[in-house]
Amino acid sequence: MEKIINYLKSELLKRGMDDVIVNFYETEGRQLKFVNNKVVKTGSELISNIYIFSSRSKRVISTSLKDISQAKAEELVKKIISMSKNVPPNNDYYGIAKGPFKYNSKFDYDKDIMEIDESDLLEKGINKALENSKRVAGNLEVWHLKSHLVTSGDVEVKDGSSNLYFSIRAFNENDESGHMTCCSNTLKKFDIEKTAERAAEIATLAKKPVEARAGRFPVVFSQMAFAPLLNNVSEASSIYNVESGFSFLNELNMKYGDFTLEDDATLPTGFNSVSFDDEGVPTKKTTIIDKGILKTYLHNTSTAKKYKVETTANAGLISPKPFNVVFDCRKGDIFDVKEGIYITNVWYTRFQNYSSGDFSTIPRDGAFLIKNGEIVQSLKGMRISDNMLDILKNIQCCNKKLWQIKSWEAEIPTFTPEVLVNNVSITKPTH
Repeated sequence: MEKIINYLKSELLKRGMDDVIVNFYETEGRQLKFVNNKVVKTGSELISNIYIFSSRSKRVISTSLKDISQAKAEELVKKIISMSKNVPPNNDYYGIAKGPFKYNSKFDYDKDIMEIDESDLLEKGINKALENSKRVAGNLEVWHLKSHLVTSGDVEVKDGSSNLYFSIRAFNENDESGHMTCCSNTLKKFDIEKTAERAAEIATLAKKPVEARAGRFPVVFSQMAFAPLLNNVSEASSIYNVESGFSFLNELNMKYGDFTLEDDATLPTGFNSVSFDDEGVPTKKTTIIDKGILKTYLHNTSTAKKYKVETTANAGLISPKPFNVVFDCRKGDIFDVKEGIYITNVWYTRFQNYSSGDFSTIPRDGAFLIKNGEIVQSLKGMRISDNMLDILKNIQCCNKKLWQIKSWEAEIPTFTPEVLVNNVSITKPTH
């Protein structure tokens, strides 16, 4: 493998490319899927890819090699050289990082995860949920990842990690369900029983839901419900989305509320923690929004040079990207409202206008009416139809229950507590 990686770099440079990055990824995973309290499917997979980024005279080529062999590598080099003669130049491209670098954070495989019996672990989660629910469904995934990156900027670095992901939905009667996930790159911070207990607790509270009414309410968002919104905020901070018109964060040093949002690829338990970004720059913690003020966009080396700032080590060579999102705000009693709504999960978060921030999302699983600080009724049949900038402006406080969330709606691992937001628009779904 190392021979092919180094061949691709050296041969592309020999044939006239100015910048070359070759990144080998290998993921080995095991998955267990369970339905109606029983494991119904097990599987494993080994996926290997080599990603190649190269440029000549600002003509940028990005591709990959999945069928990894010397013959296929030689064939790909010819294609890249041919394409580099025909694609138009990208005048906004300013090159890649120049190393070598020293790496302060170094990740490696968690030996406890490597040796785990996932069937035994899953059984504990299922049994815990069934203490307070009738049936459960979901999946448990165990991943081992390694990467090897070489560049024409005098960078060669390797990394590896082991990850765990668990998703469980608990059910009782119709419309009575609860969902929770957990993820980590260390077994010590992976509490499958607490996750299962929380899903079952929500399902138990969700008894006999009634139709919600439309209006504007204080809304308490659980970690599962707020993480998807924070995913959209962090993605809006990528300079690529700002330039493309897909961001509602359109002005640096603007005050967007009273909260802090960070991206941190160096977190010891972060699911996406990694030592280096896609061009080999050592990763770090970046404060995107500090006490409500937008301090920086996420950059790679090229975009940073364009805007005369330092890279935030978030390459994505085409689109800078967040790794692990971390949210914080003023601590307080999130249920201290006269009348409000508690939402434990959302799905189908969609934007009607990315640049203005108009969006909608649908609560799913347990949702509840709050009166005088207490949950008094289970609700169903509503939609959040609001503006992301107004959501940020109306953040009031959060509790201390920080949870790392990764889900279908929150693909970027997000550390968030539960959050109270005032004046949220609740509408009725249209059919």
